[in-house]
Amino acid sequence: MKTIRIWLALAMLVLLNACATVSETGRSQLLLVSKDQEVQLGLTEFEKLKQATPRARDARANAMLQRVGQRIAAVAEMPEAKWEFVLFEDPQPNAFCLPGGKVGVYTGILPITKDETGLATVVGHEVAHAVARHGGERMSQALLSQLGGQLLGSALQNSPDQTRNLWQGVYGLTSQVGWVLPHSRKQELEADHIGLKYMARAGYDPRLAVDFWKRFQAYSQARGGQGWEFLSTHPMDETRIAELEKLMPMALQEYRPAK
Repeated sequence: MKTIRIWLALAMLVLLNACATVSETGRSQLLLVSKDQEVQLGLTEFEKLKQATPRARDARANAMLQRVGQRIAAVAEMPEAKWEFVLFEDPQPNAFCLPGGKVGVYTGILPITKDETGLATVVGHEVAHAVARHGGERMSQALLSQLGGQLLGSALQNSPDQTRNLWQGVYGLTSQVGWVLPHSRKQELEADHIGLKYMARAGYDPRLAVDFWKRFQAYSQARGGQGWEFLSTHPMDETRIAELEKLMPMALQEYRPAK
């Protein structure tokens, strides 16, 4: 019991000193890693990806990504970022942003984005992940989950193997379904929120973000749908569309059409 009390005291100390706030939404977040640690990890992983994944050779698509990326980056609240936008030759309809401002877009998403505004929807969303430090939050979640597992292990150290295995399994399942996955979906919706604001500030019509997500929804449905939301890292497309429509009055206030 003494060991458990020490672990709990250390955990409380860490938690009290790890609270932060997402500037664009005001949401409180837990960050157990420093921004420098996040950025260094992002830089390292992005270099690995650039070596392992071929670049797209389509000059027009590359130019469009650079144009969109620079416009979004100019309005994002991350002045210290070293933004880099790379188009990878990959059929996945996906994109990502690593800490520090390293954005990757796969060519597989271009038929769904269709045009520059569709691409701005995607890039705004990915840039928002970096600004909100969602990567650092996920690393912090993993550390906290590991700490919880160690505390549970200490509490059950004198229990039979069968009991320990049962409770460790229960802990793993409930922490994943009850905490990690819901929080991941919350981050995705937050990135939609911030990204919508960024694309509007950059001069892209935010109303067309809904059109992109409707096209993505049709793409998903043609391939069998998304499955159950509570078991997914991402919210259902219809959830995203509904949330974006609620946010549209805010986004339109930010919108200044590009000249």
